[in-house]
Parts: sequence; C-alpha cells; structure tokens
Amino acid sequence: MKTRWMVVASAALAVVLAACSPALNWRSVAVPEAALQVMLPCKPDNAVRTVELAGAPLALSLLSCDADGATFAVSYATLTDPARAGVALEHWRAATLARIGVAVPAASAPASGAAAPAQMQPFVPAGALALPQAVRTTVQGKRPDGTAVTAHTAWFARALGSEVRVYHAVVFADKARPAVADTFFAGLELR
Repeated sequence: MKTRWMVVASAALAVVLAACSPALNWRSVAVPEAALQVMLPCKPDNAVRTVELAGAPLALSLLSCDADGATFAVSYATLTDPARAGVALEHWRAATLARIGVAVPAASAPASGAAAPAQMQPFVPAGALALPQAVRTTVQGKRPDGTAVTAHTAWFARALGSEVRVYHAVVFADKARPAVADTFFAGLELR
C-alpha cells in the first residue's frame, strides 16, 4: 500500500512540475535605452549593428530569443530627423517583407513569383505616433533556406524630445501563431 501511494504521489508531482515549466515562460523585460517594456517568453540576447534605414546609416539595437519553435524579436533605432519617421517605417517594412519574399502593397501588381501582398492593419500602442506607416501584419514567406515561415510583425514610432525612435517587433514561426503573437504585441509598452 505504501509503495502504491508513493508511485501515485510521484506521478502527481511529475504532472505538477511539468505544468510549472511551460514552453512559453512569459516575462516582462525592461529595455530602458528603448523606453520600452516588452513581454518575452524567453531570456533575450542583445545585439547592435549599423544598417541603412531610409537613406541614413543608423545604429539598430535588437533583442531576440527563441522558444517553442518561434523567434521573438524587437528592434529599434533613433532618428534625429522626426520628419523621416514615416519613410523609415515604410523602408523597414519593405526590407523585412522582401527578405522573406512577400510583396508590399502597391499600386502595381507584385512581381512574378512573389507571394501575395501583405494586408496591413494600424498598430499604434499607447504613446506611439499615429502614423499611417505604423502597422501590423501576418504574412507567410520563405526563409533563406527555402523553408516556410510565418511572420507576425509590427512597426511603430514615438517622439522623444527632438528625436523619433522607430521600432519593429516580430514573431517568426513555421506556422501561424495568432494567440502567441497577440500576447507578444499586447506586451509592448512604451515608457
């Protein structure tokens, strides 16, 4: 009887422990230099690199991590010319979508072989600028190795004194993960 009770107790403990270690362990991550709070399901790595955005070289900072078969990332850069915010977001969106073979909506038809144009919806978190280029979308594309990828992605901006900070947030996964993306995007808070 005692042995049977120990087996049952051990099995129950194993179930409880498994429930305490979910594949997506959401946590709030402060990013003071970005004036941002973000919810991530994993501990992020940080990187900085110089990129060209809307015709100007900028230091682009990136936080990213991988969990449960998805990559979660938030990038940001500071523009000294606030008038360039919309152009920068548009350029960033076009570059991101082109990298996975998705056409950006335009007056002309997409190039032959390109995926259907992305459908955009406004994305303006509290404190962000209400720019027409501040959008969120979900698209299917291809990674450089040719495998399928779904990108849940958003671009937005905010004024900071005489400068503007532009942001890009994305969840890359093999298949659409709308509930995961909703949690990720809802956790973006400008400070």
